[in-house]
Amino acid sequence: MIHRRLLQLAGAVPGAIAVLAAVGVLISALHVTFAFVTATVIAALVRGEGDVGFALVMLVVVALARAVVIWLREPLAARIGASVRIALRSRLLARTADIPAAERRSGDTAATVIDGVDGLDAYYTRYLPQLVVVLVAPATIIVLVWIQDAGAGLVLAVAGAAAVIVPRFWDARLLRNGRSRWTAFARLSGDYVEALQSIPLLRSFGAAERIGTELEQRAEALRRSTMAQMRVSLVESGVSTLAMHLGTVLAVIAAASAVLTGSPATTAVVVLLLSRECFRPLSELSGHWHAGYLGLTAVDGLDRLLSLPAAVPDEGTVATPAPQGAGLSIRNVTYRYPGTDSGICDITLQVESSETVAILGPSGSGKSTLGRLLEREIDPDEGDILLDGIPLPQRTRAALARSVVTVAQDPVLFAWPVRENLVLYRQDASDADIRDAAIAADIDHVIRALPEGYDTVLSENGDQLSGGQRQRLAIARALIARAPVLILDEVTSALDADTERRVMDGVAAHDPHRTTILIAHRETACTHADRWIALDQGEIAATGDGAPGRDLLQNRVRVGGAR
Repeated sequence: MIHRRLLQLAGAVPGAIAVLAAVGVLISALHVTFAFVTATVIAALVRGEGDVGFALVMLVVVALARAVVIWLREPLAARIGASVRIALRSRLLARTADIPAAERRSGDTAATVIDGVDGLDAYYTRYLPQLVVVLVAPATIIVLVWIQDAGAGLVLAVAGAAAVIVPRFWDARLLRNGRSRWTAFARLSGDYVEALQSIPLLRSFGAAERIGTELEQRAEALRRSTMAQMRVSLVESGVSTLAMHLGTVLAVIAAASAVLTGSPATTAVVVLLLSRECFRPLSELSGHWHAGYLGLTAVDGLDRLLSLPAAVPDEGTVATPAPQGAGLSIRNVTYRYPGTDSGICDITLQVESSETVAILGPSGSGKSTLGRLLEREIDPDEGDILLDGIPLPQRTRAALARSVVTVAQDPVLFAWPVRENLVLYRQDASDADIRDAAIAADIDHVIRALPEGYDTVLSENGDQLSGGQRQRLAIARALIARAPVLILDEVTSALDADTERRVMDGVAAHDPHRTTILIAHRETACTHADRWIALDQGEIAATGDGAPGRDLLQNRVRVGGAR
């Protein structure tokens, strides 16, 4: 149950493992002390050897100390377990943010980060600390029993070895089957998430019943697999338990036989108590094995998350955001999506400070690709992009996030209050800042009409709002951020012409010193542009000053003149 990737992850919580292992060793030491003090008390009572009163006091003190440590171990393990889950999930979520969008699957990732980490909690706070105890306590106790009675010590050594070694023959099969089961569980979780998110679509196409039946059948297959796994696991537990109990009985019989041949009676008492303690850590390790088994079977999902290369490495050293109105320099930039010819080719463009530039072109012309490059969701295959004279990769991810804000055509809203959605980029925004941005995006009157105004909790992805209202809410959120560069990617596609005009007027007036990139199909979204750039098949087809005309947007302009 030791895995390379899990040991690497343990580097995030080494202190927790060490503390809990030390507590486990202390408990075993107190058990051993209790056994010898008990023998001393019996000797004092039966043969009158030593101070009975002192021996009884010591027995009570050791018993109380053992009870207190055992009692403290559970809340300590729970507290440390919570910190372990937080540390592991933070690490995994930070890693998830680096994974290319095409490699992400929300359901699989959620199963790994939630259920897998819950299993790892038990693995790190129960199994690994107890493994340390098992490596220390039983061997020490066998030596102590051997000193008391060689025959009993030999029996304990053989039984202990059997309890540890024999069940390991089942481990490989359990792990192999368990990892296959986890893969099926993660995929089923992902498909359930996708089905729940798509219920209206499934109903409209009459596919809800079919998909529901398929998921039910897969869930039943997973249940059968789980039950088969439990049967194998119970065999392992039975063998281990038999070895432990049989070893204890035989060790006591050996000690009792020695008493009949002249050994002190207290020897049998010591052997009895130490035999029980010899196998107690092994018994607890078996229980913790099953508690941490879920995390172990999730190792493939964890390994995948941690092994995928980052879409864009965060190796920047410039931690300060760009100044307000920073300019952009795009120099001979080429990017092709893997396995395709789509993207952009040899684009060179200078966007001056506080300038508004419209990027136009038909679907597939490379407009959104250019936007993704500017916010560094992807890196170019060739060429450079500079923000305020500094290449994008030289800024840290945090600095770039405060420098460039993108509003997508289909924005993401959270099931939070409207106010919290709006201050996502800037938590210290004042009520006046929030209201000004909402007015500029022509969404203030919609928000105030909600049951609790700005404190209204949105449904998942703001489903109680229309598409245009969600777009305007996202625009207001971006305006509140006060980023030096704002990229608007088809953000008025769900608005009528009058609303679009009011929104774009508000955006232009909100901060005239901001550098803005407008990616659009309609000329009405570009009325405030200082320049326009037309893309076609990933290349610059035409450019012009001022707002673009309708003929350009109807694809009549190409390099060299009208088509």
